[in-house]
Amino acid sequence: MNSEFSNNSPIIVGNSRRDFIKKATQTTLGLSALSGVSLPNVHAAGDESIRAVIVGCGGRGTGASSNCLGLKEAPMRMVAMADVQENRLKSSFEALSGKHPDRMSVSEDTKFIGFDAYKKAIDQLRPGTGDVVILATPPAFRWVHFKYAVEKGVNVFMEKPVCVDGPSGRRMLEINEEAKKKNLKVGVGLMCRHCDRRNELFHRIQDGEIGDLVLMQAYRLQGPVGSCFTLPRDPKKDPSELLWQLQNFHSFLWASGGAFSDFNIHNIDEACWMKNDWPVEAKASGGRTDRGDYIDQNFDNYTVEYTFQDGTKLFFQGRNRQNVHNEFATLVHGSKGWATVSSAGHFPSRAMTFKGHKKESKNLIWRAEQPEPNPYDLEWQHLVSAIQNNKPFNEVERGVMASVVTAMGRFAAHTGQLVTLEQMMKSEIEFAPGVDKLTMDGPAPIMADENGKYPVPVPGVFKDREYAI
Repeated sequence: MNSEFSNNSPIIVGNSRRDFIKKATQTTLGLSALSGVSLPNVHAAGDESIRAVIVGCGGRGTGASSNCLGLKEAPMRMVAMADVQENRLKSSFEALSGKHPDRMSVSEDTKFIGFDAYKKAIDQLRPGTGDVVILATPPAFRWVHFKYAVEKGVNVFMEKPVCVDGPSGRRMLEINEEAKKKNLKVGVGLMCRHCDRRNELFHRIQDGEIGDLVLMQAYRLQGPVGSCFTLPRDPKKDPSELLWQLQNFHSFLWASGGAFSDFNIHNIDEACWMKNDWPVEAKASGGRTDRGDYIDQNFDNYTVEYTFQDGTKLFFQGRNRQNVHNEFATLVHGSKGWATVSSAGHFPSRAMTFKGHKKESKNLIWRAEQPEPNPYDLEWQHLVSAIQNNKPFNEVERGVMASVVTAMGRFAAHTGQLVTLEQMMKSEIEFAPGVDKLTMDGPAPIMADENGKYPVPVPGVFKDREYAI
């Protein structure tokens, strides 16, 4: 079988990232409406506030909105909210109103429900000003909402991942070319990149404090999180198959890239950051243990070996199981010592460097000063500062690369094949090609079989795709 992702594929070296971005922007997406001159970031006369709207009112969107509204450096004001589920919007509105009552200006008329609700919310913003839309739906919809935001000429903060496959990654990059032409400021929720202490660690590593990096390790070993373990739908309680899948989006690859893409991207990204490079290939293993009645598409465990162009490795381990060893960490080893990038969570980092390769106090070189500023706040401070001062700020290319590299590890595990970055970037396999056409009463992109089960990856059986489609 001539698989698109065969085991005989060569390691691709060279400027894969640059080539990907160049080729992606040569494709046609029908964005003539996006063309235009650079838009100044100024406020409308008589109103010094920065308006914000949220598209996707789940926990992640509500959290990002709270960080936005909590800014002391800028007069932020929430003016509209959008979601496909009314109960989720209601809960988000109540939580934000309770915490930021003076910054919530959302009326009943600016609460929008439905798959076109994002347009109505974004239409409340003022093109050419500092106004910003927060995109926090499952990532399958990211390119759809980003495209409209750019058409309307508003600034964007989007949660990660920004894509879950090659076609949507290329689409994001093409849209972003228009965002750059319009001088729009675009932040991506890889908040660890904004961490002061990790930035200091990065410079120490680049300056040779622990020597040349030769090995990186990342771990996200934890119990079930989010909706990555889902029980069958009860039609009486959840009559809409599509809305139910979106409510449990971690369980469905089309919506989120699964638990792997959604949760593991931070550790993978910060390891690549410290290396100051992206890996060119991945090979991986993983599987599902006894799942009982759970019907989701995730593996319980993943082990990925990423290889960089210079031959160095990043080993990633991910697991979602109860009653097993838990560990959350990103570690990097150099020729003279090693460093902790993260331990026990994203914040605080507790970053440290050591000489040698044992964690002994006598070998400590540097420890991050405590307390650490919260990177969830810092990413908003940096974005809004760029808006207020009209400075270049665009994190989309980095967000796409982190998302595609993460998806490369997932794809390698699900197919059982060695997968290169170039293959991922050029792939035509798209989980949800019609996501922009979904409707409230329409079908979901995938459906359960006669036993109520959904297709799952079977390594070695589906060699060039992750499940039967």
